[in-house]
Amino acid sequence: MNRNKVNEIAETIYSFCKEEKTFEEILKCIFDKYSLTMNMNQYVLVGSTIKSYLSYLHDENKIGYEFKDNKMVWRQV
Repeated sequence: MNRNKVNEIAETIYSFCKEEKTFEEILKCIFDKYSLTMNMNQYVLVGSTIKSYLSYLHDENKIGYEFKDNKMVWRQV
């Protein structure tokens, strides 16, 4: 069950990256999709988790990143 949820979230993040998105934009999409309320604790906890997913998806060659206008953007490869 947990593995299914992990895969679901990874696929959700992957789908968000169909178009270029910054980490902050991806984080907002996650909060909106799962009806979470942003506060400092959630920002740090969920933000750290999302960064791990982004790293995993990058390692799997599913998404890539580049720097545009001094912002890091993620996108499907």
